[in-house]
Amino acid sequence: MTLPIERGLARTFAGHIHWRACGSGPVVMVSHINQQSSALMIELLQVLGPHFRAIAIDYPSHGHSDHIDWQPRIEDYARAVIETMDSLGIDRAFALGEAVGAAVSIALGAGWPQRIDKVTLVNTPYFTDADTATRDIADIAKVRPSDATGFPAPRSIEFLLQNDPEHAPMQPSQSWMDRINVAQFEIGRDRWQAMQALAKFDTLDGMAALRCPTLMLYGEHFIYGRHSALLQAKCPHARIEIVCGGRFCMSWERAKEIAGHVHAFFR
Repeated sequence: MTLPIERGLARTFAGHIHWRACGSGPVVMVSHINQQSSALMIELLQVLGPHFRAIAIDYPSHGHSDHIDWQPRIEDYARAVIETMDSLGIDRAFALGEAVGAAVSIALGAGWPQRIDKVTLVNTPYFTDADTATRDIADIAKVRPSDATGFPAPRSIEFLLQNDPEHAPMQPSQSWMDRINVAQFEIGRDRWQAMQALAKFDTLDGMAALRCPTLMLYGEHFIYGRHSALLQAKCPHARIEIVCGGRFCMSWERAKEIAGHVHAFFR
């Protein structure tokens, strides 16, 4: 039976934060990929639901959360998670996120160790330096077109696979791409806030600050997987596990496998 998705709003420093939740049990706070929303985490929430209370927020300016007119930091997204927990009366939780969501989970574990018991980082991104971050973001912008007003333009799955396969699952569909398109429309002209936040985030310092048990999951074909050993060197107690045949958006395409890793680690 497919578990129902609950929704709500939490009042935070960044305005109202929209959340989706599923299941019951120990709480897992789920953080989504750049330029997406909690709507792309529904599959993961539902497979976590039999064992956990899985809650995914929309970052400020994303999904159905209020838009902000200032540049956030990754730590601000983490604070939005914590204040959502406060709003829901949650004292402690596990943290789980993919891509930018992995960075948010690092910030949660490092910044709020009294609230976060364990973290699972899925496809953690890493820029070696500021110039690399600038180039990588510019390259991504080239394949994420805008219309004349600056709003994101819709993309077909054929366009994505021809121009940006590294940021796609292994077997994506147009229905999945449509969900990405909707998420991009919801962010609108603010869609680069999360990438700019990631560019300024010190991933290595964040990893070094983690004291809680940490699991790093990488898709076999994920572009930044080559940096996994460097990140682990900063956090020697972190465990690395590879999802064979995986690439990007594994929290959607490989939700059951991710949930299996998470269940074994968080329990």
